[in-house]
Amino acid sequence: MKAVIGLEIHLQVTSSKTKLFCSCSSDYRRSPPNRNICPICLGLPGVLPKPNSYVIEKALMLSLALESKISSHLIFSRKHYFYPDLPKGYQISQFTYGRISAIAYGGSLEIQVGGVRKKIGIRRINIEEDPAKIVYPERDPWKSSYVLIDYNRSGIPLIEVATEPDLESAEEAVKFVEKLLELADHLDITDPSLEGSFRVDANISVEGGERVEIKNIGSLKDLDRAIRYEILRQKRIIESGEKIRRETRHWDDITGSTVSARHKEFEEEYRYMPEPDIPPLEISEEYIEKIRSSMPELPWIMKRRFEEKYKLSEYEAGVLVSRKWLARFFEDVVRIYKNPGKVADLLINDFLGRVNEAGGRFDLVKAGPEQIAELLDLLDKKIISIKILKEILGRVMFEGIDPRKLVEEKNITVVSEDQILEELIDRVMRENPKAVEDARRNPKAINYLVGQVMKLTQGRADPEKVNSILRKKLGYEK
Repeated sequence: MKAVIGLEIHLQVTSSKTKLFCSCSSDYRRSPPNRNICPICLGLPGVLPKPNSYVIEKALMLSLALESKISSHLIFSRKHYFYPDLPKGYQISQFTYGRISAIAYGGSLEIQVGGVRKKIGIRRINIEEDPAKIVYPERDPWKSSYVLIDYNRSGIPLIEVATEPDLESAEEAVKFVEKLLELADHLDITDPSLEGSFRVDANISVEGGERVEIKNIGSLKDLDRAIRYEILRQKRIIESGEKIRRETRHWDDITGSTVSARHKEFEEEYRYMPEPDIPPLEISEEYIEKIRSSMPELPWIMKRRFEEKYKLSEYEAGVLVSRKWLARFFEDVVRIYKNPGKVADLLINDFLGRVNEAGGRFDLVKAGPEQIAELLDLLDKKIISIKILKEILGRVMFEGIDPRKLVEEKNITVVSEDQILEELIDRVMRENPKAVEDARRNPKAINYLVGQVMKLTQGRADPEKVNSILRKKLGYEK
């Protein structure tokens, strides 16, 4: 049974300093609960919301990047529903019906899964406000005897991207969201490393069944798990001869299952109506062209440039471009250290791993490109080994320490003097006669002896020199 999946991705415009319709700070993550609120974001009677022009510009940039058709008029609507996180009883959003329209329609984003490229259609792009944040003291809504509500998030700007039902698997859905986040990062819309910076609603059906929506999935890992679980659940129901119920479900990451929340609402149940306090905004061709001219290089164009200019593999270029910060940092290092391949190797295999261990927080990196270039220079001059580089990389990255000073202070330079290495090798050979016999019979066994010398020097010996001296002592070379 084939699965059909459509996504609605809500991107927080984390680069906006204020909310969507008022001047309250949008920094709800570092603020005490219910601090950044005003009558507008609470929807008190008599208030007049005013759209945030910065958010409109960012929505237009995203629309242009996805080659969507931009509406000539921007119209906001009231979407009515009642929930504790929405004190005014409606959300200011956009709706596509007749003259009431989203900011853009159509367009596509290409993904690649298992070597196969596929274009995923975009149905519409909306601007809307975020509701408040509901906090369950026990984390689990079923175990919490009460809930807390933080209205700091009420009115935070969101850009919603709804896809056509072109996706067929969890893997494709995750790849699509990854690529959309990459684009939003390069356009300076969303910082994907921030908790809550995006949420996904997944509409899933399998052949012969109704559509089920899973709401508010907050991570790529959970998106993958939720879709796989829901496809399997629906297939088992159909195979047992029962019918799928059209409904909204929640993803429970603790039990690893979806849970029924309510029957699926139809759009008419939201009683959409044009927002009477915000008149239609004209989006002229001149304004669109002005936005287009201010757009940064798109990630797929940058990736191709990295492959051609720096001779990187498709994989290397793809990893470096996956985050705007990393791509810029790579080019900054290459301006100093003129070996792009070595810079890419260090950033992808060691640097990025440490950033990921820190929760993907590039903002915690204190090292500048000069320090990373100096590390590679120390390695080239054999002042440090690759092992030493990996040992000190974390301190250089997160403490901003000068690598040359660190190496001198800790006295951790490579041991390369012939006399010292010969004495160490002689000691290892005396203490490991069986390994010496093995190495004389089988050249591959020499690695054990090299390892013992490295162990004696705590990784500081020059492994190439150790290998060369050992081979002479074992009679391989004259």
